[in-house]
Amino acid sequence: MEIRKVQITGGSSYVITLPKDWAEKHKVKKNDPLGIVAQPDGTLLVTRDLTETPLQQSRSFDVTSIHDSVFLFRLLIGSYIAGFTRIEITSKERLPASVRMVVRDFTQMTIGPEVVEETDNSVILKDLLNPAEMPFENTIKRMYVIVKNMYLDAMTVLEGGNSHLAGDVVARDNDVDRLHWLVARQTNIILKNTSLGRKMGVAPNRVVNTYLISRILERIGDHAVRYAENAGKIQVQNLDPVLLEDLRKATALSQAILDRSIGSFFKSDIRESHKNIEQVETLEKVCEEINALAMEKDPETAVTIRNITESIRRAGEYSGDISENVINILVEDRI
Repeated sequence: MEIRKVQITGGSSYVITLPKDWAEKHKVKKNDPLGIVAQPDGTLLVTRDLTETPLQQSRSFDVTSIHDSVFLFRLLIGSYIAGFTRIEITSKERLPASVRMVVRDFTQMTIGPEVVEETDNSVILKDLLNPAEMPFENTIKRMYVIVKNMYLDAMTVLEGGNSHLAGDVVARDNDVDRLHWLVARQTNIILKNTSLGRKMGVAPNRVVNTYLISRILERIGDHAVRYAENAGKIQVQNLDPVLLEDLRKATALSQAILDRSIGSFFKSDIRESHKNIEQVETLEKVCEEINALAMEKDPETAVTIRNITESIRRAGEYSGDISENVINILVEDRI
């Protein structure tokens, strides 16, 4: 860190000199305009970018020697989350059908990237979405609504054995994933370019916590899938009505914890978050009681029920984690 003393000119203007190395590197000359932005932590950001346009970054992949489709898909997702706005896929030979299928799946599983140019041995993807047009709060709300209904529909599967509905719950998990990847992408872009955070009206310290909440919702969605898959294995007519009612109550309690966690997040209610965390212990006890009853059933049914209660319990615990993150966000505010 360089220490520079503040000078006063004209009796009222505070002046500090710029580091010579930085000025020369960025070709700053006399009378050049510079942008100065006050950060929430009290620091000042000095920038040459007066337009605050998002940074355009490119990434290129030569898939000539890449024969693993899953590996290629993960590379594309990693580039998307890292914030690259242009991705080029090339090959010394004609692109195989498997690569084009990966590209198609990638564009369907992400928000923004589209194929803008394609030849026999190359594909160019460009992100057509302005990140500032997708506020974090809207994305979190949508993720919450999807995940909540996934759990409610998983309970419906358990009550009626609707295998088609179980498949729909699994399919909706893709929507949760793509929204989480969008939040991860926006987080990375904001950490590299704070101007986007200002446009979206979100402070850097909240960006990371919002990403964590998005990650938790994505995990809850994964457990909703497991819930639905296991629920489809049980014949409801062979399920004890008392046990079914207990599972229904546990699901409702788990969802209530999620509802209050998201509610306290949007209301910035630190006390409600604290009270909500204490409900997780109640849910854990209920799940333990269900598991004890399940042990009286045949081994296959008992294992399936325990898998379901595990997903219910984990969803509640993850929802409690959201409340903990809300407290972390608001702890600097007056209680």
